[in-house]
Amino acid sequence: MTTIVRPSRGAFKFSGADAQKLLFDVVTGRIVAEPGPAIWTALLSPQGKIQTEGLAGFADGAFWFDVHIDQADAFLKKMKMYRLRAQVEITDLRQTHYVGWTDEETAPGVVHADSRMPGKRFIVENGIDLPDDETPFVAARIAHGIAEQGPDFATDTLFPHDIGMDFLGGVDFKKGCYIGQEVVSRMQHRGTARRRPVIVSALPDGVAPGAPILVGEREAGTVGTVLDGKSVGILRLDRVPDEKSATCGGLPVALHLPPWAPMDLARRLRGIEGGVGPDLVVRQAHHEVLTGSAQ
Repeated sequence: MTTIVRPSRGAFKFSGADAQKLLFDVVTGRIVAEPGPAIWTALLSPQGKIQTEGLAGFADGAFWFDVHIDQADAFLKKMKMYRLRAQVEITDLRQTHYVGWTDEETAPGVVHADSRMPGKRFIVENGIDLPDDETPFVAARIAHGIAEQGPDFATDTLFPHDIGMDFLGGVDFKKGCYIGQEVVSRMQHRGTARRRPVIVSALPDGVAPGAPILVGEREAGTVGTVLDGKSVGILRLDRVPDEKSATCGGLPVALHLPPWAPMDLARRLRGIEGGVGPDLVVRQAHHEVLTGSAQ
């Protein structure tokens, strides 16, 4: 069992009479003033690309966010711009609070279950004595196919669909407009998502984040943070004929869809091999998740 603080994350608190409306209208997730797990959400560009992603949970009359530390300044600047004259106080907690993760039952501070994977995120005041080695969290998120901005992908390079936010509650397709909504909604309804998170294992020694995954001589995607020969890769599944066809660094690697995926990789690849276009496969996956018929 592990409880750690995460130096790579910075925390913000949104409070005030208009806090829910601001967040509901700007970020992708369904942010409401109700108790429950922390929701994965993102601030997008008008073109639908991820500018900042993180978890957001409601507690003690406020919304508690965490984002990658390298994107925190830009996130704060943009949220202040979108706030305009709304009655919202944005409190920068980077100097006063830690963001942490635990797989134990209890944790200090403001605690929310992580809606993407087992474990809890907590935000606690500085001064607590906890290890700051993020390796246990990295291992857990790789095992569950969770890509994270910074370690796995850069700003303004991916759409929410590319990292599975549509399957993991990170995008609310029922609410009205938010920044980048038109592009994301079009991808959803047309089934045009191509890239997806894939757990890549058996990576050779020395592979660094950003290394290409090849099928033959054609690049299918890249890997993120590598730990014990495993990584979350973002791959074009329509370029992968089967789960054993990929290489990295000149050696074969194994591919697996995350445990939350609506169908296993072999089934999806068989559909592509059998002549079922990737658009139809993606739409089928969405339908199975929405109707609860996923196997």
